[in-house]
Amino acid sequence: QVQLVESGGGLVQAGGSLRLSCAGSGRTFSLCNLGWFRQPPGKEREFVAGIIRSGGHTYYADSVKGRFTISRDNAKNTVYLQMDSLKPEDTAVYYCAADHVDGSIYRYMEESEYDSWGQGTQVSVSS
Repeated sequence: QVQLVESGGGLVQAGGSLRLSCAGSGRTFSLCNLGWFRQPPGKEREFVAGIIRSGGHTYYADSVKGRFTISRDNAKNTVYLQMDSLKPEDTAVYYCAADHVDGSIYRYMEESEYDSWGQGTQVSVSS
């Protein structure tokens, strides 16, 4: 497994931007598909974005498509989530997660697909 640590959360006004980072330890980081999830207050955790291990394909929840961008730098063992045009409903604890590729289909929206999780970082968007 890889160890994951998120950073970059904070308080921002609606319409603003934040960039989250998730640093991974371990030699297998580049072999993992990576995802971002979030848990709004009082709600279930939900998928936000995913990226395959090469970075060549990305996936987004409909609620963030066109506003958020996931990217990765395998040389730095880091995955990013650029969040633009933030809305109050984006307020949540954001988690990054890693899925060690095993040859099966990447079910990017399913929490059970991921075997390593970070501790989360709080993002609060004021209106």
